Formats: sequence, C-alpha cells, structure tokens
Amino acid sequence: MVSKRHRKETPTVPAQLNGHGASESSDDYLKAILELSGPEDRQVASTDIAVHLKISGASVTKMLQKLSSATPALVIYEKHRGVHLAKAGRKRALEIVRHHRLIETFLYQILDYPWDEVHDEAERLEHFISERFEARVAAKLNYPDFDPHGHAIPTLDGSLPVSHSQTLAQAVANEQVQVASVSDRVPEMLRYLGSHGIKPGVWLKIIEQLPFRGAYRIIVGDSKKAILLSESLAGAIFVSP
Repeated sequence: MVSKRHRKETPTVPAQLNGHGASESSDDYLKAILELSGPEDRQVASTDIAVHLKISGASVTKMLQKLSSATPALVIYEKHRGVHLAKAGRKRALEIVRHHRLIETFLYQILDYPWDEVHDEAERLEHFISERFEARVAAKLNYPDFDPHGHAIPTLDGSLPVSHSQTLAQAVANEQVQVASVSDRVPEMLRYLGSHGIKPGVWLKIIEQLPFRGAYRIIVGDSKKAILLSESLAGAIFVSP
C-alpha cells in the first residue's frame, strides 16, 4: 500500500476530469485562458478560446461549465461575459506551463532537438510527468529561468515574472532592440527565424518598414546586410530596448 506521504496528489484537477483524455483537455483550456488573459488577468471571451484551440463554440461552452462547477472551481465563468481562472485553475495552468517549458528546455539542451520541434513534443508530455521527474529535469538543467524560445519558466511556487517586452512591429525605426522571446506555435516560422540567426538574446535594428504595411527591413546583430521580415513575423518576435 502506498503511503499518503509518497502518493502524488493533484488537488487542482477535479475527480470528474480525471482520465487522460479529459485531463489533457481541461489542461489545454486552462493554459489557453492563462495565455489569453495576459498579465492583467482580464476576462477571456469564449470565442477567443474557440479560435485559440481551433474547436467549436459549443464545445467551449460545455467545458467552461464543467470547469466552473468543479470542486474546487477551476474557472469563474459568466455566460456572454467571458471567463477567467479561479485560484485552483491558475495554479494548475502554471504547473502545466512549467512542465511544458522544462520539457522543451530538456529536449533542446540535453537531447539536441531543434528548437522548432520541441513545442509539439512538450505538448504531448506535459500532462503526465511526475513531480519527481519534474524535479530531476529542473536539477539536470541547473534550474533554468527561460525555455529555448525565451519564455519564462514558472517557479515551483507558481510565480511568473511579468514581461515588459513588445513586438518588433511596435519598435521604433533605427532603435536597437534585443530579442526577448519568439512565438513557438509555428515550426516553419521558427525554422525561418533560426536560419537568419534571430533567437533570444540577439540584437536587431529596424531600418525601415516598406509602404502600405509592408515588410520590415532589419539588421540582425552586427551583420552588414539587411533582411526582410513580413508583418506577421515581426509581430511574433518580442523585444526589449
């Protein structure tokens, strides 16, 4: 018989959501709400969640009702007004984000995965690792603060520093800025950026934006040659002065 002291407990995931399929689904909702709510913890519309997760509005409504009626409640949901994370839901969301970003870093640094492949692998593994495995990974990596894409890794106590970065598209022309992070949702985009040396820590300078919301002409590092980035790419790169 396993003692209570050694048994892994997950109090933030209600019993009715246990089981791999349902648990993965609820975790994905909680992560989506955390991302969409931003540092201000603003209300998130059901339609935004549907677009983010690429599922129907009816499915979103059904799951939000289930998450809000869980014990303890994982979200606070008001029909036609939106949703935000309850305390238990935020704790679980940050735990899953920590798992995800530690796994990405482990795959990248230890197993030599390309940075454009680690996101999808971490999506599959993040729900199932134990606390012991998480601790061993963190120790092996010497307790990193950021993942390969520059995203902060939540601490064990659930704290997450607020980012003050802006997108490259918001930067001022001829101002030198440093890449803080890049979006990790599109592997093809990561491969393209990586091929031009655009990664966290690299310095960039916008030379000009072509007319009519055209491409951005930028300099990467100390290169003498400018490259062009589309507006969508510039919006996926987050920089700080």
